[in-house]
Amino acid sequence: MGEKAKLNKQSTTKGFAILTAAGFMVKFLSLLYVPFLGKILGDIGIGVYASAYNIFTYIYILTNAGIPVAISKMVSELIALGNYKDAVRTFKVARFLLFILGMVMSVLMLIFVAPIANLTNSAPSKLAIMALAPTILLTSILSAYRGYFQGRGNMTPTAVSQVFEQVANTLFSLVFAACFIKYGVEAGAAGGTIGTSVGALVAVIYMVRFYEKNKIFRVPKGYNQLNIKRFTTKKIIKKLLGVAIPMTICLGIQQSGLFIDLWLVKLRMISSGMTKVQADILWGVLFKYTTLINVPIAIISSLAITILPSISSLMALRDQKAVKNKINYAFRLCFLVAIPCAAGLAVLAGPVVNLIQYGPSVARLLIYGSVVIILMAVVSIQTSILQGIGKVYLVTVYAFCGIIGKIITNYIFVAIPNINILGAIMGNAVSFAILLILNYITINKTLRVKIKLLSHAIKPILASGVMAIIAKLMYCNFNYIFSYVKEGYFANAIALLISMVFAIVTYFFTLVLLGGLSKEDLDVLPSRITKIIPKSILNRLK
Repeated sequence: MGEKAKLNKQSTTKGFAILTAAGFMVKFLSLLYVPFLGKILGDIGIGVYASAYNIFTYIYILTNAGIPVAISKMVSELIALGNYKDAVRTFKVARFLLFILGMVMSVLMLIFVAPIANLTNSAPSKLAIMALAPTILLTSILSAYRGYFQGRGNMTPTAVSQVFEQVANTLFSLVFAACFIKYGVEAGAAGGTIGTSVGALVAVIYMVRFYEKNKIFRVPKGYNQLNIKRFTTKKIIKKLLGVAIPMTICLGIQQSGLFIDLWLVKLRMISSGMTKVQADILWGVLFKYTTLINVPIAIISSLAITILPSISSLMALRDQKAVKNKINYAFRLCFLVAIPCAAGLAVLAGPVVNLIQYGPSVARLLIYGSVVIILMAVVSIQTSILQGIGKVYLVTVYAFCGIIGKIITNYIFVAIPNINILGAIMGNAVSFAILLILNYITINKTLRVKIKLLSHAIKPILASGVMAIIAKLMYCNFNYIFSYVKEGYFANAIALLISMVFAIVTYFFTLVLLGGLSKEDLDVLPSRITKIIPKSILNRLK
């Protein structure tokens, strides 16, 4: 029955396009508000804010990483098999579990705020950590709804809720930071985190209302006559935890890098002769770099979110050929997005940083650290694939191996004065490289097929190389021309905008000439854009 069921769900490409658009808007807003927050809090305040946010992110992942993924995976599998009632029951059981878990973690975050802050050399961040505690409960409820609709193959509510969440977050973070900064840097940083809770609350309200309007499944004819195996509540909980626990451990280990960076990186910088204030300022620089690379990473994360339920449902139907095709398609899209983003940020690091006024120190990190975008992107897709094919425990073991590589790299390089905070990026690169290799071996071995990553990457690499050269030349020439009109920020902004347009067009046409694009790939783009593409170009696509 599963193969014949025609569900009202979005294709992987359409779901990816929807989440990509939302993710880009969210990260763009985040990118814009950080400079304003920096103006309010100052360099030290941003360092305090960043430390608190990293601690919150880790606790958020421990709370919300596993069960929402399990919801998405189980719901998609149950729907593929025609078991709609248990798909809904799975969501309701998981929502209750997440509510309890979120409540407990929020309370623990408040109780143990001092030890957590002291352990990570982040004592000034105590107030900000406390202000973020309620967000854990709200995001737990929110992630249950998002996981459910992702499992149903509907990415629209997740996308819309993300935009609402970030808009509210941006506005209220700036307002409360400005109100509280008069009481000191620590209070200002705490005010800057309040918007996170408000944004989560707005998103929860939207998701609850959307769910109430879209509870009912449209099932195929003859569904009631089918002999479908039902699950008890105990069985549902067991299956949920069977996916959620190893996934939480896995992501917990991966993201423990946040704590390792907070503790070890700051410790090694101080041991090299820096003061705590200098270490906090450099931590703020790393935070700004992370904010920048999170823009392209958000696009890849959208693909990872979309691919998981798709692969899970195909595995439930035992359609190995379709699984392999889906995996190859995911890697193609991954490289088509990640490689040009990394190349563009590397060659235009200075102009981009000047535009958003992040400072020259961030540009240095961006030039050397842009390769991390590609590594993170591939690992993100690999992790979703391994989850989809039931290899969650191996992902956990590999995450531990990656963390060991990160610790060794951080310890050696961060204490070298000329490297300092750049050592943390080197640690990230080593960690993700280890994960990429181990994941690659496992996927090929499990599916008994060789997924050739390089063959998917070669055309985007060539096109990105041409794009990078054109982008750099265009920027230098137009910056020189517009500096005669008004030197400085204006010339940089206009030259950067023009060079980006040239870069995008160059990348697209070079890919077409190399045969690196298909008609299916264009489904990611809005119809208004595809309509303006010349027919001579479209005819070259397969």
